[in-house]
Amino acid sequence: MRIGMLFGMAAAITASAAQAQSTLETSRAVYVERVANMADGRMMRAIEPAQGLRTGDRVVLMVEWPATAAPDGLTVASAIPRALTFQRSSKDGVEISVDGGKNWGKLGQMRIRDGNSLRLASPEEVTHLRWRVPAGQRGSGNNRMTYSAIVR
Repeated sequence: MRIGMLFGMAAAITASAAQAQSTLETSRAVYVERVANMADGRMMRAIEPAQGLRTGDRVVLMVEWPATAAPDGLTVASAIPRALTFQRSSKDGVEISVDGGKNWGKLGQMRIRDGNSLRLASPEEVTHLRWRVPAGQRGSGNNRMTYSAIVR
């Protein structure tokens, strides 16, 4: 898969003021995790800007936005590109959606209808992520959230 396609799929990343219609400009970047065996037997992990991705690659997606005065705080949401399987977020308070952003909750609590029964949603079924940033925690300069995923 070409990285340009991944950026196109990740274009749904938005940041908006809570209970408002305004939108903040966000930037995003995709990094691939590389693992190398060292001569002394240790494993070394590094991330580097993604030039191209292959099935099974572990990636880190970074969403960044400028600090801004938002009296009610901010909600930052990101669609997970279909070519990726969500793994984990840099922030514990992340909410997930498994239905395109209609309903939100925590991984391990969200349920999906499977035939006649309900079951817990798996990371592979996450379609969107959402982070709430309280007004007092908006920081200075750029704010950043990251999440990791695996290329399907």
